[in-house]
Amino acid sequence: MTQLRTRFAPSPTGYLHIGGLRTALYSYLYAKKNNGKFILRIEDTDQGRYVEGAVEIIYRTLHETGLNYDEGPDVGGDYGPYIQSQRSDEYMKYALQLVESGHAYYCFCSEERLETLPAVNGARRYDKHCLSLSKEEIAERLARGDKFVIRQNMPTTGSTTYHDAVYGDITIDNSELEDQILIKSDGMPTYNFANVIDDHLMGINCVMRGIEYLSSTPKYNLLYDAFGWERPMYIHMPPIMKDAQHKLSKRNGDASYEDLINKGFLKEAIINYIALLGWSPKDDSEKMSFDELLSKFDISGINKSPSIFDPVKLAWLNSLYIKEMTPEAFADYAAPWIEKCYLKNFDKALVCKLTQSRIETFAEIEEKLRFLVEFGEFDSSLYDNQKQKTNADTAREVLPKVRDKFAKVDQWDNEHLYGALIELASELGVKNGKVLWPARIALTGLAATPGGASEIAELLGREETLSRLERSIERLG
Repeated sequence: MTQLRTRFAPSPTGYLHIGGLRTALYSYLYAKKNNGKFILRIEDTDQGRYVEGAVEIIYRTLHETGLNYDEGPDVGGDYGPYIQSQRSDEYMKYALQLVESGHAYYCFCSEERLETLPAVNGARRYDKHCLSLSKEEIAERLARGDKFVIRQNMPTTGSTTYHDAVYGDITIDNSELEDQILIKSDGMPTYNFANVIDDHLMGINCVMRGIEYLSSTPKYNLLYDAFGWERPMYIHMPPIMKDAQHKLSKRNGDASYEDLINKGFLKEAIINYIALLGWSPKDDSEKMSFDELLSKFDISGINKSPSIFDPVKLAWLNSLYIKEMTPEAFADYAAPWIEKCYLKNFDKALVCKLTQSRIETFAEIEEKLRFLVEFGEFDSSLYDNQKQKTNADTAREVLPKVRDKFAKVDQWDNEHLYGALIELASELGVKNGKVLWPARIALTGLAATPGGASEIAELLGREETLSRLERSIERLG
């Protein structure tokens, strides 16, 4: 049986977009699930859109996310080169073969003539004008050095059908297919031509890509048929939407993998979430490790309907991965986020302890603890808590005693500070909440904070804690 070979063939036009990463992920998972090979090919024939450094971003992202390719530009292989621009000598040879067989032809039409063609559904369609040129006229114009392109000679009658593993049988009337350009006037191939040639020469027998190629695949199949090559298996994936009306798009500046990393998401959560954008496992699990994705992935679980990129769900999933980290791993990952803001002046171990179970992304660390450096006027109604039976009056009574208790604490840590508050509640004959709630409000001026009064006091330190308590007492009058 022929070994399964899938590929990921991105264009180096910037950061690796979420849709592209999903294509790579599914192609990798399907290949590995079937003991196949996963190949990386860089499609850089559109030099006008080439972005310096983009190829390195592709390499780095795939390696970081565990999508290690078996063959590619930086790892080699038997079917190289794996960068399209380095294969340019191949394409003209195959285009001329199509010209000889009548499946393609030279076109010398000027831009001015093309602009006079009638529009069909908002786009101008080529009218096969140059198909009727004689061999002598073609030879004369080539000898003269006239600019030309090579176009595919599409059939004008009948239909073309192929099978897609997700969407079933797809049939397109041949009359809808335009004579697309295969070789551009600069001698470079178009994407539509190069990807067919490269896929065949690299032995790619399973093509996984976005649904936008569903209707153009018949053009590719006509090329396979013209050469007498076997068509690959096709697996088209549903679009990823920003919302119900708009597709997620790299050109519109929507999320890339590096954007999400910079926003404080973990790579494990990103890959997990991207896998769910268009696919679901048979057991409907949502949180899955990379190994679990590998064992559960099956193309029968790929959906036909669009998926909406939901930042809220991604954040929730990310929080689960954050909670699972060891304290040491969390501290290491959080270090750059802490070092770049005011938190670098606080006990980093305490900052991590206070935030790990209370954040959804690492970017939240700075905002979650902003009260450590920002403490001003606040409404005394924050002391009102029906459950704890507290209000400004009970706070006015309790807070001076909290201040006095804290002032006597010898060892300034959460354990001893919490013990002092619980001891005070016992002495007053009240429930713990009647002391803990006003103490936390007095120290932060916020209704909700990560951590309780004693944890926050430990971070603030003795001097700042006693100072804030004093100010809060004065405000109550």
